[in-house]
Amino acid sequence: EDQSSYFFPFYGDSSVELPNISQLLDNGTVYDNMNSPYPVCAPARSGIITGMYPNSIGTGNMRALKGNATKRNELEAPLGIPYYSSKLAEKITPFTQILIQNGYYCTNNAKEDYNFNLRDDAWNESSRSASWEKREDGQPFFSVFNFGVTHESEIWKRDKQELKVKPENLKVPPLFPNDSISRHALAVNYSNLIEMDRQVGKLVNQLKEEDLYDDSYIFFYSDHGGPFPRHKRAIYETGTKVPFFVKLPKGKKEKIDTNEFLSFIDFAPTVLSIAGIEVPSFLQGKAFLGKYKDESKREYLFTASDRFDENPDRIRAVRDDKFKYIRNYFPENSHALNVAYRRQMVLMRHLTSLHLQGKLSKEHDLWFRVPKLREELYDLENDPFELNNLSDKPEYSNQLNNLSKVLDDWIKEIDDLGRIPEKELYKMISGD
Repeated sequence: EDQSSYFFPFYGDSSVELPNISQLLDNGTVYDNMNSPYPVCAPARSGIITGMYPNSIGTGNMRALKGNATKRNELEAPLGIPYYSSKLAEKITPFTQILIQNGYYCTNNAKEDYNFNLRDDAWNESSRSASWEKREDGQPFFSVFNFGVTHESEIWKRDKQELKVKPENLKVPPLFPNDSISRHALAVNYSNLIEMDRQVGKLVNQLKEEDLYDDSYIFFYSDHGGPFPRHKRAIYETGTKVPFFVKLPKGKKEKIDTNEFLSFIDFAPTVLSIAGIEVPSFLQGKAFLGKYKDESKREYLFTASDRFDENPDRIRAVRDDKFKYIRNYFPENSHALNVAYRRQMVLMRHLTSLHLQGKLSKEHDLWFRVPKLREELYDLENDPFELNNLSDKPEYSNQLNNLSKVLDDWIKEIDDLGRIPEKELYKMISGD
């Protein structure tokens, strides 16, 4: 959970070794451009389970549904609307249910958090003890395991625990001040990654002991970008670009383009394709492996964000192989939204304090800017952390106008529901 690709050794970071995860690459492929459609968990997970863009099925607002609560009269005070579940999303058959209908045993251990009420028959079992072990002999299975130790909340929950890396040996990314607080936060995250690797090792060993490892596909990924400010909840690459690799069954060969643009909406059709199940035509993603692999390549990649907890917002973005265009619909909001949950993090409070004191560098302070720009444009090839905005430079007007038009076309194509104020959207899609 909550990790950006550049924290991992198989993307070039040598800060820590992750031997249990790395062993999966002996017959695996690292994808360089897997992206979450939203930079926060519940909307992202809705895209994974449905194969649909969250902003097209009414699941883009973070915490539309409060966990698995069924109460309809518990008002979210700042917004004046009840928690709700999108009936549009509920009508979509989860890909796991399609697997079950085709003889698979499907389990989830244990986090769901899909931002809508998932039907009960989406899983054979979903619990903290769920595993493939209860299936019938020889029955194919699909099992999900969530490793919460790398979640954003663990940055403050494990802040005082013994570190497994030395902060002074870490390279601070250009997003943060190069000081002891930034280094300590990074050290906590790398320590959490080491613990996550240990937990993955136990699961891999179990597969090997049961003689299942060689025949299994294993997907390793995070639900969105890293646990830090300007990562999780940020429309930038640090918030949407995720680690992703696939371990293939022993001896299995696939023609793979590791640089192709992929989105989590592609996960559902890909798993179905691997299982030899024809992909439903309504899914917005495409299979990138298996019998029904789609050989077409994306020219553009789309990401979005809407409300984060108590903070309404709306941002849409599109990128090609070089440039990224961002459109901010509420420029009166800072990118650094005042999310109460995130204020528990020492690094967030530190950055806010430096901002208020005028002690952040120009690049670091851009995230706090009010009003933020209506449009942003970045050269990802030369500015991977998106710190040098080009939207106001005439020499880049062609790139900006082209990507703006592409974004407009996508918004129409998927019938983006972000245009509807949430009070109206809630009434329209909740059935209340």
